[in-house]
Amino acid sequence: MSDGKKMTSSRRHHLKSLMLQIAANWIENEKKENEVAKAAYMAENCPTPELSGDQATLMEICKKLHAAIDKIDEARYDAEAKVQKSDKEIEDLKLKVVELAGVKKPALKKVRMSADAMLQALLGGKHKVTMDLRSNLKQVKKEVKEESSEAVGDWRKNIEDKADRKKMFETS
Repeated sequence: MSDGKKMTSSRRHHLKSLMLQIAANWIENEKKENEVAKAAYMAENCPTPELSGDQATLMEICKKLHAAIDKIDEARYDAEAKVQKSDKEIEDLKLKVVELAGVKKPALKKVRMSADAMLQALLGGKHKVTMDLRSNLKQVKKEVKEESSEAVGDWRKNIEDKADRKKMFETS
């Protein structure tokens, strides 16, 4: 179809109905082929038993049929066991492939969020937590040391006192 032309709805519906008719014919033919194949298989593998005769021959035919059914059941059971085993192996191999490939972590995105918003997101909306660290600090008052005015006063006295001590040590 070209870019400029569009199909009309009636044309589209007509083509759709034709396709559905063709598909229905194919399905019918497939069903008929399956029935013919089934009848051929049954005629080949399951001949009609001869039911004429006495009770002993009928009992023997029944035993043969039961033996055949048992063999078929064993084969079916073995086939199911093989399928289950292979399914389990496939699952194990899939898990190993996932483990070997590893889980790729997506690149983390930078998010601007305050500490209060982070805590609220982690703890939920019920808890009110503030991260104002300055309010949690203890307030320490600075003590101002006052120098004694006596020490600043007469410095000559201090020198004389120290000289007197020096003399005491020298004389002894």
